Amino acid sequence: MPDHSQAAIHLEAVELTLTSNAGQVNILRGINLLVEPGESVGLVGPSGSGKTSMLMIIAGLERPTAGHVGIAGQAIEAMGEDDLALFRRSHVGIVFQDFHLLPTMTALENAAMPLEFAGRDDAFERARAELDAVGLSHRLDHYPGQLSGGEQQRVALARAIIAEPSILLADEPTGNLDAETGRKVMDLLFDLKERCQTTLLLITHELELAHRCSRLVNMLDGRVIEDNQQRRSA
Repeated sequence: MPDHSQAAIHLEAVELTLTSNAGQVNILRGINLLVEPGESVGLVGPSGSGKTSMLMIIAGLERPTAGHVGIAGQAIEAMGEDDLALFRRSHVGIVFQDFHLLPTMTALENAAMPLEFAGRDDAFERARAELDAVGLSHRLDHYPGQLSGGEQQRVALARAIIAEPSILLADEPTGNLDAETGRKVMDLLFDLKERCQTTLLLITHELELAHRCSRLVNMLDGRVIEDNQQRRSA
């Protein structure tokens, strides 16, 4: 039997069934996915195909109904909430479409938050460095409401990468941005991925962005219908 203990992401027969007013809904139907450390994977498919649900399970933010979820070499499907939170803080960075910045905290405070929660003395020093890396050294004391959409997403990128996670999950990170700003944010995302040697899983509806990844995974109706491991970034 193959040893997948060193895989960045190992999903085996993962199912997710949720209960609605209409009865049970099968969201994920036996997902198998193996991602090696350092890979960049573009995850595509129509709305409702299960992409975000799979990302939430990988992040430990949703529990699978069945199956094995191995992340950074650890089985997380049976972890308690406290252990999951600690694991996520150490191993997983997440970038959402809607930024998810705290409006009452400055850019510096938002970026420093993961390391502050970890009790790191260098949280603000590292946050300054990461914000400088995304071109926001002049916006440290600004609140999200004082920042453009592109600037808010750059703060979110700095926050996601500050703890040097082994896995970076991005769910439509350019969905609320104009085309030019979106391209700049994606350039930063891939630059950060390379600098930190992070495994990247990118959900996007834009094939041009997905093709920047080293691999393309296509989902439909809760299943992986195509997994092209030979695709190479331009």
